Amino acid sequence: MKVIKIIFVALVLIVTTLAGLIAFQPSSYSVTRTSETIRATPGEVFGYINDFQQWKKWAPWFSLDPNMVQTYSGASSGKGAVYHWKSKDDSVGEGNMEIVSSIPSKSVDIQLDFIAPFQSKNMSLLRVEETQGGGSKVSWTMTGPSDYTAKIMTFFGMMDSMIGKDFEQGLAKLKTVAENEQ
Repeated sequence: MKVIKIIFVALVLIVTTLAGLIAFQPSSYSVTRTSETIRATPGEVFGYINDFQQWKKWAPWFSLDPNMVQTYSGASSGKGAVYHWKSKDDSVGEGNMEIVSSIPSKSVDIQLDFIAPFQSKNMSLLRVEETQGGGSKVSWTMTGPSDYTAKIMTFFGMMDSMIGKDFEQGLAKLKTVAENEQ
């Protein structure tokens, strides 16, 4: 009986400590990945990130559900362009992206709202930088508030690995597309 009591107290202390550590995680998260050098000018690369119609060529999520409903509204590209998706597949879910800032050949800022299977409001920031020799590098960042679930994911490194993996795949595909379509 004494051993069970010690194990119980130890488990309570571990769970309490873990819950406290998670609760004190930052109130927001940020995940960033940067592409390898892309053999295309910043202007050429920018065309793929500033137009949601072009995202289907390189963004990693478009191939997850070929039956998802996709709609485009607002401007055709740049500030005011809106992309909405809805899937019956929970790994794809439903959401909305709107370009809220666009600086030609430099940056695109996107308001990214997930609607289902969970709700969250995030920002997705893409930055294009010219490299020596006329190539480009793209940095892709997602930031957002951390509720307790996001804090758990951040604490265990899941947020960075899940989002980061998708960003790495997307940036690699962007490199391939930008270099081969020019």
